[in-house]
Amino acid sequence: MVSQSSSVGYTITGKTAELTVVQKTTIDTLHKEGKTQKVIAKEAGCSQSSVSKHINREAKGRKRCDRKKCTSNRDNRTLERIVKQNPFKNVGEIHKEWTAAGVSASRTTTQRRMQDMGFSCRIPCVKPLLNNRQHQKRLASKRTGLLLSGPKLCSLMKVNFAFPLDIRVSESGGREERHTIHVS
Repeated sequence: MVSQSSSVGYTITGKTAELTVVQKTTIDTLHKEGKTQKVIAKEAGCSQSSVSKHINREAKGRKRCDRKKCTSNRDNRTLERIVKQNPFKNVGEIHKEWTAAGVSASRTTTQRRMQDMGFSCRIPCVKPLLNNRQHQKRLASKRTGLLLSGPKLCSLMKVNFAFPLDIRVSESGGREERHTIHVS
């Protein structure tokens, strides 16, 4: 459905056509002169809301704030060398090496500079999935071939079940053991 509205342009299913380059430049120059949006709309030949949207879009365009960067080109080259030497280290470890080299920057700055250089940054999870005690128990049970069962299993997994849990464990002899755990 295409209809023509007066001096605004073509309307396509409720949406106005985009502003032309001439309209956009007219809006920009009149806005810089300090004219109101109504006056700009009349002179550009579009609606006041189109003028408002165009001005807001231009205002939201992010420009550099000209704030001085906390790292120099030399610091950035040092970071690049560190990253190339240790490509599989995470951001925290690279940040420690970079600060040991004499650069005072935050971990976030380190990550940002790495992304600017085109390197992918791996941020480690907050805590490991298993702590040392759990890891040792898991290794011990694998070495001996024993599986933890019953409450020990639930305490190791730190899971709370509000219903009985049936676990079937197959032994090396071919038979299957069934454990029912009642945890609330």
